[in-house]
Amino acid sequence: MFSQFLQGLSNCFKVPELRYKILFTLGILAVYRLGCFIPTPGINGVALNEFFQKMASANGGGNVVGIMDMFSGGALGKMTVLSLGVMPYISSSIIMQLLTAVIPALEKISKEGQAGYKKINQYTRYGTVGLAMIQSFFIALWLESPTTFGGMQIVANPGWGFRFTTVVTLTAGTIFLMWLGERIQERGVGNGTSLVITCGILSRAPTAYHYLTLLLDPKSGAGQLQPIAIVLMVFFLIAVIIGVTLISQGQRRIPVQYARRAGASSAAAPAGQGTFIPLKVDTAGIIAIIFAQSIILFPATISSFLPHSGLQQFASWIQRGHFAYYAIYATLIVFFCYFYTAIVFNPADVAENLKKHGGFVPGIRPGKETADYLDYVLTRITLVGSLFICIIAVMPDSIMASFKVPYLVASFFGGTGVLITVGVMLDTMKQIESHLQMHHYEGFMKSGHLRGRTTGRF
Repeated sequence: MFSQFLQGLSNCFKVPELRYKILFTLGILAVYRLGCFIPTPGINGVALNEFFQKMASANGGGNVVGIMDMFSGGALGKMTVLSLGVMPYISSSIIMQLLTAVIPALEKISKEGQAGYKKINQYTRYGTVGLAMIQSFFIALWLESPTTFGGMQIVANPGWGFRFTTVVTLTAGTIFLMWLGERIQERGVGNGTSLVITCGILSRAPTAYHYLTLLLDPKSGAGQLQPIAIVLMVFFLIAVIIGVTLISQGQRRIPVQYARRAGASSAAAPAGQGTFIPLKVDTAGIIAIIFAQSIILFPATISSFLPHSGLQQFASWIQRGHFAYYAIYATLIVFFCYFYTAIVFNPADVAENLKKHGGFVPGIRPGKETADYLDYVLTRITLVGSLFICIIAVMPDSIMASFKVPYLVASFFGGTGVLITVGVMLDTMKQIESHLQMHHYEGFMKSGHLRGRTTGRF
């Protein structure tokens, strides 16, 4: 199987069109990584980096800022022009997707084909700019407060001039990243925004490996891991990757039969012609975790920006390590799995469309009974998917507590990062495999084909 994968990889560069797409995508990602090292004006980078290092050593990097820094590819810790990453764009896209399902005017626009898609995408861009401006303004206020950084002066000249510069710089960085993602979408291979996120996550791997080597070295002050612990962690990593792959690709296929149309010949429309409805086990994907994480980290985020607010006590009650945090986190994940699934898949609409086109599920009456049956099946397989997502979401915290490793190291053994990376890699490999098969080359597997994610954009 590995030799087949290597053969498929070498075939990628034998097709001129595919070679161009891959090299173009890698070039865009290289530009993104270079942008992660351009500092934001007016900030003492040395003092800020010292603060982040102290904070990471104190709590393992598992706080809200450490998580945001991981998704920005380390740009937030250095406070560069790309500190916000593409998270405002992701948030805007998800919000717009939900609004499209509940606002009739937006739903009508979304059904206008390519013109509707462009209009919805334009609204998403406007929302991205608004969210980026709000987030960057709060970041500017946070940087100006010496009490947040233990008395250190991070900003040389605080005031409205610095705030304006920071808002313009960070918002422009997000817009630039959004533009890079769209260029990959048009001329490269894979989903541009998803690849930018994945590149940022994987860019932290060398730092995580450095921390891991320090934990293995008995001569260093941090040396505390035994070789058996590494073996167990590698086992968990392999199990998580396999599990995420199976769940993200898993689906329940509901058979559908189409009756022969009246007056049609048996050759043109044979009786019993059928297909199936694929119901994904994990319809929501990472979106449920993103929603749940945003809500549960909101009090801690606001209290870190506004240290003298009344949210300090409440935020400390639902922080990592407390039972309330994991109970609320898991409940939110399950809720948003069902909520997002209900938004993107309507059993009543599917049943009505089947009835209009003469389709039916064997043994089930068309119409309401078909809708009830689809809802019955979807409710149960979504429960399995949501519980699996809960396990993956709390995996980094479990590893961090069990093996006493920093959150940055534990995050590569579960959590949102693994879900994103595995899903994006599968989607990208599927697109590459499609190009290879169009040019009569074998793909990455001798038998079967990769299935990309068909739900959601990230």
